Formats: sequence, C-alpha cells, structure tokens
Amino acid sequence: MQEQVIFYTILAGFIITVILSPVFIPFLRRLKFGQSIREEGPKSHQKKSGTPTMGGLVILLSVTIATLAITLKFFKPSVEMYLLLMVMLGFGLLGFLDDFIKVVMKRNLGLTSKQKLAGQIIISVIFYFVYKNTSHFIPEIAIPGTDLSIHVGWFYLFIIIFWLVGFSNAVNLTDGLDGLVSGTSAIAFGAFAVLAWNQSQYDIAVFSLAVVGAVLGFLVFNAHPAKVFMGDTGSLALGGAIAAIAILTRMELLLIIIGLVFVIETLSVILQVASFKTTGKRIFKMSPLHHHYELVGWSEWRVVVTFWSVGLLCAILGIYLKVWL
Repeated sequence: MQEQVIFYTILAGFIITVILSPVFIPFLRRLKFGQSIREEGPKSHQKKSGTPTMGGLVILLSVTIATLAITLKFFKPSVEMYLLLMVMLGFGLLGFLDDFIKVVMKRNLGLTSKQKLAGQIIISVIFYFVYKNTSHFIPEIAIPGTDLSIHVGWFYLFIIIFWLVGFSNAVNLTDGLDGLVSGTSAIAFGAFAVLAWNQSQYDIAVFSLAVVGAVLGFLVFNAHPAKVFMGDTGSLALGGAIAAIAILTRMELLLIIIGLVFVIETLSVILQVASFKTTGKRIFKMSPLHHHYELVGWSEWRVVVTFWSVGLLCAILGIYLKVWL
C-alpha cells in the first residue's frame, strides 16, 4: 500500500494542477492579473511584466483536494492534517490579498509590512493553541544528528511564531526567478515526506507529497520562460506550510538544513540592508542572492538549476542526519 499512496498522492497533485492551469492562466490574463516588475530589479525582468500571477491559487486548490482525497481513502484524518491545511490556506489568503492589492489596485508593494506581519502572527498563534491541545504536543526542540532535545516550555509559542513567519517570508523572498521556488519547494517537501513517513506520520507525509505533485505540475507552466507566476499567494502559503510540517514532525532545526536555500536567500537580504545602512556599501550587486548571480552574468536558468542542486544536496543531508545518524 505504501507505494500506492505515494504514487497516487503525487499523481493527484500533479494532474489536478496540470488540468486546472491551462484554464486558470487565460482567466487571469483576461482579468489583467499581470505581474508588475519593479524598476530597481534586473532589466532582463522587464519583459516579464504582465505575466499572469496569483497562480498559487491552483497549487492551494490542488493540494487541498489531493490531501483530503488520499487521506480519507487510506487513513483517518487527524488534527495535524487540518492544521497544515489551515496554515497553508491562511498564509495563502494573506498572499492573495497582497497580490490582489498589487495587480488590481495597482499598489506595487501590496499589503503593508505591518498588515502582513499581523496576519502571519494571528495565524501562528491560532496554530499554537490548536496544536497545544493535541496529544502530540511536546514543547521541545530536537537537535539534528543527536538524540538530544531542549525543553522550551511556554517559549515554544514564540518559536512557532518565528518559524512560521520567518519561513513564509523566506520562501516569498526566494520567489524571484522562473521555476526557482517550484523546484526548491518540491525538493524540500519531498524530503519532509520521506521523514514524516519514516516516523509513521502518514497524514503529514500525504500532505507533503500532495505539495510535491502540485508544484511539479505548476513547474510545467512556471519553468523559464514562465507562463504564470505563483505570486505571494503561493510562496507565502508554501513557506508557512513547510514550517508547520517541521514543527509537527519535531524537526524545526532540521528545516534550516533542508530549507537552506531559503535561509541563505533571506540572510543575503538582511546582510545587504545591514551593510548599506551601517557602511553605505553593498555586499551583493543585488539581493536576494539569486539576483546577484544574474547581474554577474549567469543566465536565469543556470541560477535556478544551481539553486535546485544546492537544495537537493541539503535535502539529502537532512534525511541522512535524521534517519541514519
């Protein structure tokens, strides 16, 4: 049955996305839901202006349908599964509002940073209190590669908020090149699917596999040259979801390794801003880091494949640390 579940879940996510996208993309184009490209970005990106965005809606729909269908058929739905859907759809709604303001109301920055942060914190707090009342709740942080755990007590609330907010924004920052987040998230969610299955957390594994199928299906249309972008609708949802998976599988710190591409992209922005404000000099030609490599002469496809490769190596390392050490 194991092979059947894995195959059917990925296939369901993939097929639903591949079927819906050709219908959804023209619909977005007719509504003029096209991406606005910031003038300070790489000049080569100006030709992407007008490409339909909010494609993340297809991913969210596909993951939800595939997860519920497979879980209801093979397993008993759990609170954890519904928590994952709640986080994904909650962060996806925030992203949708952000995208809607950008493309429909023509405010290129979307939601203000305070509005977005407030929404992310509210979702994170709800997640904490629901999770706290489940039998699997343990306020401890496991140290990767060891049998050690650190009991953090009530401080776990702030760790959850930091993880959900931090990684949702990290994936959002990474979403700047055609296919970059689709590929890296497929790899990262795939790694967590393996680890969750290894821990007999089958509902979490099914959710992770549904995401893998959905983003691979989206990649068919999002690979360079992209016909559609996932927008904040997709990237915020994926970031929140993978952080929630790490929390529910008690692999919070392991997410730093498996999701190292997202971490590095975020650090590049933090370092760039800190350096410019303190010294007036920039460390990179542009941040996030993927833009730096574009400006030193790498093709967009080369940057994306390189980041995918790094993500794959990190995923393998993460699985090794958890399963074999």
